[in-house]
Amino acid sequence: MADTLRRLTHTSSFTVLQDKLESWHRDYHVFSCDQNLNRCCELIELTARIQGQLFAILNLAAAEGGHYAGADTLKTRLLPWLGNCFSVWRPSVTDDTDLQLLQDSAEKDRKIRELSFSHESDMQNMEARLSSTRLQLESVTAELMDAQKELDDTKSKSTTTLLATEDEILQLKADLRSANEQVEIYRRKLEALGDYERQMQLLKDEVSYLNSEKAMLQERLVRSRSPSPLPRLSRSSSPLRSESPTRAQLTNSSRRARLVSRFGDLYAVERLEAQSLLRRYIPDLEMVQRIIFIAAMESFQRAKLVYRQFKLRVRKTLSASHFGPESLEDAAVDYIVRNLDLYDVQSSVNDVINAMNVNRQISYPPEVDFSLISPLIRETCRVAFAMQTLDPPLDLAFASDGELYNDTKYRRSFDSEFTAPLIIYHVWPALVEGNTVVVKGEAVTRRAAPWSRSRSRSASPLRSRSLSPSRSLRFNSKRSLSPDRLTASHL
Repeated sequence: MADTLRRLTHTSSFTVLQDKLESWHRDYHVFSCDQNLNRCCELIELTARIQGQLFAILNLAAAEGGHYAGADTLKTRLLPWLGNCFSVWRPSVTDDTDLQLLQDSAEKDRKIRELSFSHESDMQNMEARLSSTRLQLESVTAELMDAQKELDDTKSKSTTTLLATEDEILQLKADLRSANEQVEIYRRKLEALGDYERQMQLLKDEVSYLNSEKAMLQERLVRSRSPSPLPRLSRSSSPLRSESPTRAQLTNSSRRARLVSRFGDLYAVERLEAQSLLRRYIPDLEMVQRIIFIAAMESFQRAKLVYRQFKLRVRKTLSASHFGPESLEDAAVDYIVRNLDLYDVQSSVNDVINAMNVNRQISYPPEVDFSLISPLIRETCRVAFAMQTLDPPLDLAFASDGELYNDTKYRRSFDSEFTAPLIIYHVWPALVEGNTVVVKGEAVTRRAAPWSRSRSRSASPLRSRSLSPSRSLRFNSKRSLSPDRLTASHL
């Protein structure tokens, strides 16, 4: 009996039975009906085998106790349990009630199967729909990603195209500006060519006139040297002498044409060269153009002042020895026309630069100064000085920022607003003869131009430095003339 009990203990039958029961409980709803029945039968068989072993142990234990040992236990416990397990219980309901219950149970089982079938079909349909929706979602996601990629590519291409277009526009603007400047230069040269032709015609006329004057003077010289009983008429009473003009009067028209042409060359050539030179140090084009304009205005102002002072000294020198039919004023102008090289232009250049240094409307970097454009100032001073010898003299038109645009005096620059009525600043002054415009200037017109004082004439102070006779009247070795030794024959 002890060996049998030990084997039963070692086999752990009850542990196996408990494990199988727990496994069946977990998978009960997963298994089908046949699987559940098979599992139940398996457990019954295992329980029966365990019970068989227990009955064998019970038999051996009862045999070891003798014939009467353990009888009370068997009577009180085993026999009543066996009687309860194997007794047949009669049902408390009738056969009809049992049949109705069976039908109800069958109907419920059928409904349960139908509901289970419909539930399974619904689940399958929902799974199919879910799968279809997932596929559609994946396709839409893929299309969205493709569209996003196309959008990014389009944005990058558009950005590249926009940058290229902006660069092309800037390049075209620069080319247009350069082309306009070239056209302006060529137009100025064409106008200068026409002026040269007119000047040549005027010079031819003057040469013919001078030839006739020369022949007349030679005839008078022959008459004066030949002996004649008639008394010599004085120079003041000679009608022929009184009608002969001076050289300044004879060459007035040709000199005027030449100076007007030279003024156009200052705008077309020297101005652009000075502008290109200043742009290397000053990036602001407006400031560069302002500097050039003020330099031209200051050059004219200084040249006119020096001309007046020089003319007064010449008149004072000639007044002591002057005689002849022409007036002292004409003689002084004629002397200045013949001796334009006596003009101390370098002193005027220095005075113009000093006046520009104290002008608050213009500025320059510390590494350069206004002597950078001294060639333009020098040529402008020479032209302005020579223009004062004309009759009537040529001068620059009065100009101020914020004045109304006048089409007869100025033309607009290429970067102006052509509908703006006000001048914001001037690029080049206009040349006038009295109230008549001879050469138009150039101005920049924009809307809401600021009103300011005129920076053309009275804004820049001039250095009051009079020319000494030794410096202002400087003759070369070929002339060796001085105003103190002037005679009528030299005039």
